[in-house]
Amino acid sequence: MEPESLYNLLQAPRPAEEELPQGEKKKFLPPASRKDPKFEELQKVLMEWINAQLLPEHIVVRSLEEDVFDGLILHHLFQKLAGTKLDVEEIALTAMSQRRKLEVVLEATNRCLQVEQPKWSVDAIFNKDLLATLHLLLALAKRFQADLPLPPNVQVEVITMESTKSGLKSEKSVEQLTECSADKDRAAKDVFDELFSLAPEKVGAVKEAIVTFVNQKVERLGLSVQNLDAQFADGVILLLLIGQLEGFFLHLKEFYLTPNSPAEMLHNVTLALELLKDEGLLDYPVSPEDIVNKDSKSTLRVLYSLFCKHKLKDGPDRGPRGPPS
Repeated sequence: MEPESLYNLLQAPRPAEEELPQGEKKKFLPPASRKDPKFEELQKVLMEWINAQLLPEHIVVRSLEEDVFDGLILHHLFQKLAGTKLDVEEIALTAMSQRRKLEVVLEATNRCLQVEQPKWSVDAIFNKDLLATLHLLLALAKRFQADLPLPPNVQVEVITMESTKSGLKSEKSVEQLTECSADKDRAAKDVFDELFSLAPEKVGAVKEAIVTFVNQKVERLGLSVQNLDAQFADGVILLLLIGQLEGFFLHLKEFYLTPNSPAEMLHNVTLALELLKDEGLLDYPVSPEDIVNKDSKSTLRVLYSLFCKHKLKDGPDRGPRGPPS
């Protein structure tokens, strides 16, 4: 055994044998794993995501290990993400009521995620198992926030302790938390990736069809789109288009009608993407920064999500059924 691994093993919390029933196993994170920069960055990204989601409710998470176990954070987060209401007490003060609340929340979460063998459990979460908590939050992010910028290929060394007749035994293993970049890229291919790589000569025809569709919708506002990439970069026409098609009334206080900086443009585009996600229209992850930076593929993905839904209402003569193959 390498000296560093031996040190990690010795430093790992060792449960008393009576705390770990014979035949049962428990995982521990050694200090070196906890201090891994990518592991710390993963926790930071997830905490910032949760805090952004729960900002209107004035809930702040400072530690995934210490703040998530009692079900309160998971309760509010799941309700916000899934757009549903859980029949569970709002405040649970005793350990018994906290565990009962956690059971209700995880039952609803597991049904929504449809995971056959979840890497978390009521016992693990309630006992502040950081690995189980991370697996749960990552599953929620994958389901509801696919464009969350998670650090790729995060893996940590864990130590599994097992209680046997002869005493405690331990073994090391590596646990994968996020996909490596290559796997993510391969999984992320969609029709527009194929269009741009296999039939770039047809991109112009797709743009023309979508611009025609957009102009039919925004002409009543006195607007006209000529350059698909440039004119959607500030998010203004995109927000107005979504409002027209989806029946939203956007108060002028909610967005910048004449954005004067990249930050204001980013605010507009981010709001537009959130509206599309709320309506279940944006399945493919799109970065708002890409829209602001006039990325053709990202802009087409966003507009095509609206095109697919609303062209059917206007009849088949309004435009093609999809991008040319």
